[in-house]
Amino acid sequence: MAGDRYIISDQHVPYFITCTVIKWIDLFTRKDYRDIIVDSLNYCSREKHVTIYAWVIMSNHIHLALKASPPGDMSSFLRDFKKYTSKKFITTMDSINESRSEWLKDKFSFEAKRTRRAENYKIWMDSNHAIELASIDIMEKINYIHNNPVRAGLVENPEYYLHSSARDYAGRKGLVKVSVI
Repeated sequence: MAGDRYIISDQHVPYFITCTVIKWIDLFTRKDYRDIIVDSLNYCSREKHVTIYAWVIMSNHIHLALKASPPGDMSSFLRDFKKYTSKKFITTMDSINESRSEWLKDKFSFEAKRTRRAENYKIWMDSNHAIELASIDIMEKINYIHNNPVRAGLVENPEYYLHSSARDYAGRKGLVKVSVI
């Protein structure tokens, strides 16, 4: 992606990915928006040849450890995931009682115009902070992902956080289909 110093060089190896909302806006404080992420990840796992090893949704970003397999590829997954979720966030915003709707749309519209990287609303930052996991310890990144809510003071133990794969790694069923390592 433009401006991203972390390059996806091999489209079919595992990556640690961070997708961040522009200006670090706390979009995911509402369950409706977190559900869009969960549903989209499950769809991509089922239909888009993506294997998800770990994930977490925080208030303004998500972390993923995942791999795309042919005929899919990581760049296409990220492009399609961000495009679909962006559109879904806006339509959901219009259909729920979102008190911040006007403010959020104003910020997302401004960013689309400023960057000329989206037609109407730009929700995600361009950078994905993609780190290839083939050369580093994947469990180190998975633990980092799972401990994000603990570091943020949201839960005492990673598996208590509903919007994370830590539940799967603790032997419980999580919200997204993951391949536990």
